[in-house]
Amino acid sequence: MLTSFKQILWNQFGASIDMLINVVSSCPDDFFTAHRRFYYIAFHSAIFLDYYSTIPPSDFSPLLSFTQKEEQDRPQDSIGDFIPDRDYSKQEIVKYLEHSREKCKHLVEGLTEEKLQERFKEGDASDDMNYPMLEIILYNLRHTQHHTAQLNMLLRQRLDIHTEWSFRVGDIHKA
Repeated sequence: MLTSFKQILWNQFGASIDMLINVVSSCPDDFFTAHRRFYYIAFHSAIFLDYYSTIPPSDFSPLLSFTQKEEQDRPQDSIGDFIPDRDYSKQEIVKYLEHSREKCKHLVEGLTEEKLQERFKEGDASDDMNYPMLEIILYNLRHTQHHTAQLNMLLRQRLDIHTEWSFRVGDIHKA
């Protein structure tokens, strides 16, 4: 049962990540550089895909550096409070997404009955995340797909670019 569960979970989570990699990769370089909202969503997605797959989250060590900023100090089109320390290229963000894809794959493939009892616990404050392992994985999948949809919408509305849907992991991204 657990083997089948892990395969199904990875089929869908991996497909979500593949779609994110595909939409970022499909973005023309000049649009990626000029359209700051697209850039910030792609960066945010890369950071949090990695963060939510880090157990425990205190071990999080991002490949792309950022600074946490108060709302009044954030760039206009940014999302969230993690602001990149410099402008990263599309290729750097795609590479980070590919790295995190492997990390997520290993997380799912490594699930055992015992691992499923572990928790993603940020801290002890009332608003800190404290999720069972399966819930943080599903949360990460939903977060990834949410931002993938935003990026797809921006490409479709601004450039009339359509990216592929992935039914299962590996349909569009062979890594």
